Amino acid sequence: MSGAGNAVEHRHRHHVILPKKDTNPNLTACCNPVKKPGPVSIDHVLLALRETKEERDARIRSLFSFFDAANLGYLDYAQIEAGLSGLQIPAGYKYAKELLKVCDANRDGRVDYQDFRKYMDDKEMELYRIFQAIDVEHNGCIFPEELWDALVKAGIEIDEEELARFVEHVDKDNNGIITFEEWRDFLLLYPHEATIENIYHHWERVCHVDIGEQAVIPEGISKHVHRSKYFIAGGIAGAASRTATAPLDRLKVVLQVQTTRACLVPAINKIWKEEGFLGFFRGNGLNVLKVAPESAIKFYAYEMLKNAIGEVKGGDKVDIGPGGRLLAGGMAGAVAQTAIYPMDLVKTRLQTYVCESGKAPNLGALAKDIWIQEGPRAFYKGVVF
Repeated sequence: MSGAGNAVEHRHRHHVILPKKDTNPNLTACCNPVKKPGPVSIDHVLLALRETKEERDARIRSLFSFFDAANLGYLDYAQIEAGLSGLQIPAGYKYAKELLKVCDANRDGRVDYQDFRKYMDDKEMELYRIFQAIDVEHNGCIFPEELWDALVKAGIEIDEEELARFVEHVDKDNNGIITFEEWRDFLLLYPHEATIENIYHHWERVCHVDIGEQAVIPEGISKHVHRSKYFIAGGIAGAASRTATAPLDRLKVVLQVQTTRACLVPAINKIWKEEGFLGFFRGNGLNVLKVAPESAIKFYAYEMLKNAIGEVKGGDKVDIGPGGRLLAGGMAGAVAQTAIYPMDLVKTRLQTYVCESGKAPNLGALAKDIWIQEGPRAFYKGVVF
């Protein structure tokens, strides 16, 4: 990370690590100068961090210089994006556009040092206010119990496993408590309002799993967040994407079943001439309908398989490793695909059905014909031989 000196170093938990002072990793390192609710100033932040004004100025200047690697004297979107990448923050965890917007006071697309400094002042005071609200004992440290209480009061139900992972992610020195310095490092570049709900969802974005084409589900979903919201959002997104690509899907299937030389343009002309515009969307309704059950089955199968693999390995489901996640994801995909395979088969038959009248066959009648003429095993042709 050239140009940043010792201002920023990467840690595997994606913190913004700033110049550190010599501190002991115990309660004596904690400091909360505000013992009861009230106005918060930069002086309170300095006392909590045990920094002098000069040390804080140098820290902020060093962080600005890290982002301003080209030494232009200002930051733009490209520099902020590159800086976040330089911190090795995952793409889904970055807020470059939002960070630029909240720092850019005059909306000219550039953030000079004064703009950056104002953001740092406001953000650190905001973070200290919520830190103070969570630290009900006012000893300068957040204990897991205090964090759990704050989450529950915000309506977020979280189990002990999630809480342990939350604290572990923020607690850089692994002493079981969160100091204000650790809290600040975790949230300093988070440009949105630092409410307990936003902070929890921000942490959730770090702990996510991708289990396939239709489902990217945060691992730390609480009961408060409601899994159904993810399925509804994923279902809508899946339906929109499948509808947008339906003409290509229809053409792909038509070309695959041609016994003569497959040509794209004649296939397009034939569909247009015989069925019109809607012909390109034949079978799309069924394609859209299978999105939700496929995603739901895949997600729950993945969770169950993670638990099973964790038990076999003698650990918990969080620590099954890359190989375990790959195995669980692959098996979950196979289970989901097998479950919705009959719908896939009917969709393919519907898309390739030759109709002289130009009218697509009735879906129910088509499925009934397959059942009567070929038997129930026909719905698994290609899986069951």
